[in-house]
Amino acid sequence: MPELPEVETVRRGLLPAMEGHVIARADVNRPDLRWPFPDRMAERLTGQRVERLRRRSKYILADLSGGETLLMHLGMSGRILISGDPLGQFVHDHPAPEKHDHVVFHMQNGARIIFNDPRRFGAMDLFETATAEGHPLLSAIGPEPLGNAFHEDHLIAALRGRMTPIKSALLDQKIVAGLGNIYVCEALFRAGIHPVRKAGKIGRTRVASLVPVIRATLEDAIAAGGSSLRDYRRADGELGYFQHSFDVYGREGAPCRRDGCNGKVRRIVQAGRSSFYCTACQR
Repeated sequence: MPELPEVETVRRGLLPAMEGHVIARADVNRPDLRWPFPDRMAERLTGQRVERLRRRSKYILADLSGGETLLMHLGMSGRILISGDPLGQFVHDHPAPEKHDHVVFHMQNGARIIFNDPRRFGAMDLFETATAEGHPLLSAIGPEPLGNAFHEDHLIAALRGRMTPIKSALLDQKIVAGLGNIYVCEALFRAGIHPVRKAGKIGRTRVASLVPVIRATLEDAIAAGGSSLRDYRRADGELGYFQHSFDVYGREGAPCRRDGCNGKVRRIVQAGRSSFYCTACQR
């Protein structure tokens, strides 16, 4: 599933085509994805100007001129692709329709935005913008890791007394929004913290050090366009490249990349997910 850097990369790719522009027509080609689409979704979207395109955790949110917000989630295999050349920034002609093009936005500026999802684990919803913070998918999410609300005091307080592994704690969306398996593994390596360490047993100084490390890991991934492992593509159809910079994720048995470390990368399974770490320098 795409994590925060992939979703943020898609959002940034959509900005020139969507933000400030009108949806001339919306085609909704099936009744549902993971859940049923909202009533009259195509009708409610048609003619709306996208006033703001933002991200909350792994969700893309389009605030519309009519006072509603469109929520989009990519799920396991969802892709959002842009075609057309209205602003001189998109080089792709409109492609022929594909089987899994479930929602298509025809923008007034000539761009076409396609939500393609073969496995249909993605989702869309449409609700009043004023009620967005209370939406069931958004109400319990913690602070954004790249925002001001994610700071040392917050993380220290959130982890205090927790006997769950630090890897599991950082995947808890109530503690911090948008972190997934890949970037937690990478951040823990950079911080030198073993993924099975009990979160509440890690000293304040080491917990505090995780905040800038998490931010730097995510910022590096966003700068590289995210990580393409299976289905993920950027909005322009290109691959992300951060997977070529992984220090531990997917590198089982490989030597540690930290200077002076003779350890090797090991894989274990935690809560059904693979964790990768260095056997020597993560403690």
